[in-house]
Amino acid sequence: MQDIQDAINNFTKERDWDQFHSPENLAKSISIEAGELLECFQWSSHFDADAVRSELADVMTYCFLLANKLAINPQDIILNKLAESDRKYPISKAKGTSIKYTKL
Repeated sequence: MQDIQDAINNFTKERDWDQFHSPENLAKSISIEAGELLECFQWSSHFDADAVRSELADVMTYCFLLANKLAINPQDIILNKLAESDRKYPISKAKGTSIKYTKL
């Protein structure tokens, strides 16, 4: 993950774009790009895989930029969230169901 973070940071630094990357702007950008990703599936379950990959990359890039701006390690927060979800959704109760943990 550090290679990805470094590549994104270098790309941004070379273009002097950090000045535009407030946490608020990055959070907005995540939402905007997520909407564009959702648009790939708007009218049917058939989708352009290249478009999905491109939009997903945009979402993830902005997520990495926001994590960097807030001095958050993406790997740490993902692993912590998975551990939390593991406690909320034990395999014995959650396997094969999409029911929220409060209803299990």
